[in-house]
Amino acid sequence: MTESRSRPTRADAVRLDQSDPLAGERKHFALPSGVIYLDGNSLGALPRSVPDAVGETLRQWGEDLISGWWDDGWWAAPERVGDRIGGLLGAAPGQTVVGDSTSVQLFNALTAAARLRDGRRTVLVDREGFPTDRYLAASVGRLLGLTVREVPMAGLAEEIRATGDDLAVVAASAVDYRSGELHDLAAFTEAAHDAGAVVLWDVCHAAGALPLAFDALGVDFAVGCGYKFLSGGPGAPAFLYVNARHHERFDQPLTGWHGHAEPFAATAGYRPAAGIAQARIGTPPILSLLALEAALDVFDHVDLAAVRAKSLSLTDFFIACADARLSGLGFEVVTPREHRRRGSQVTLRHPDAEAIMTALAGRGVLGDVRPPNLLRFGFNGLYVSHVDAFDAVAAIEEVS
Repeated sequence: MTESRSRPTRADAVRLDQSDPLAGERKHFALPSGVIYLDGNSLGALPRSVPDAVGETLRQWGEDLISGWWDDGWWAAPERVGDRIGGLLGAAPGQTVVGDSTSVQLFNALTAAARLRDGRRTVLVDREGFPTDRYLAASVGRLLGLTVREVPMAGLAEEIRATGDDLAVVAASAVDYRSGELHDLAAFTEAAHDAGAVVLWDVCHAAGALPLAFDALGVDFAVGCGYKFLSGGPGAPAFLYVNARHHERFDQPLTGWHGHAEPFAATAGYRPAAGIAQARIGTPPILSLLALEAALDVFDHVDLAAVRAKSLSLTDFFIACADARLSGLGFEVVTPREHRRRGSQVTLRHPDAEAIMTALAGRGVLGDVRPPNLLRFGFNGLYVSHVDAFDAVAAIEEVS
């Protein structure tokens, strides 16, 4: 946050960056000169370690051919990379696997979650959640004969209590993709469990941006993508977390050969592998998967608590600059100001959002728009600076 109560200045931003313990992490990312990149909540910037890792995988493919699956560790990658992501989720090893898209992982997780509560017929879904989450929930409802109700997060706890012993699953996003509001995972998880239901969290906008504590909270299932705050690259595979207490009864709908107990035996019937390996489906996209693995290297030497502190400082400063410089220009800060309710983005509302963002892109300030009137700005503490935040608001003022 700005160090004084007066109008924030660029000098304030410079001082904040000079005292930033994560300032040196920026060098690990390949950022174009002259660009202020505030869209890492959609696609993370390129980590410098990734091109060499992809090149090495191409070399392995060219020289080792099919033996790369064993000699170069390709076969073990979904669980190996899963454990590395699990460390960022507060999950012990053996509960997280990587592979397939976010949509596939969500479909599998939601179906498996509902099957754990056979006889209960209601699924509650975050009304403000990403459209895919709601589309998939509706599809699972049709397939399993469930009632799917979309409810606002503000009324979710009450709806959980009202539904009672017919409630099978609660599926919600940890961070609202439009507003950047961070929800109380502990409270909602506890409420779902008190009702005898299981909970599925979409953590696409949380993983890699803030500390999570899945095991400690008793989270049942979680899904997240690899290309936002984890910077795994466009289309990076998604991850699935399944709490170990559910492994014995985990029953997913897509039962591919990679999840078989004996994947090379070609037996007539499906028999799931033990543990999280049963959540594997088919052949993973190795180039993308190993690019994601290389991108995770940056987290080996940073503390997520420090990343979280940096993102809060950045978003505090951006909001303070917006309050001071954009007053009277038709902007409204949509993102909650309380730290406990804020993810790693700031959303502004303006009737001319599309035109403003287009003008900003022309000046090298990259954010994005969510119709009809929301401008989103993402703040990855590993490569965004306070000077970036100040200059972005100055540019918004100039084009408005």
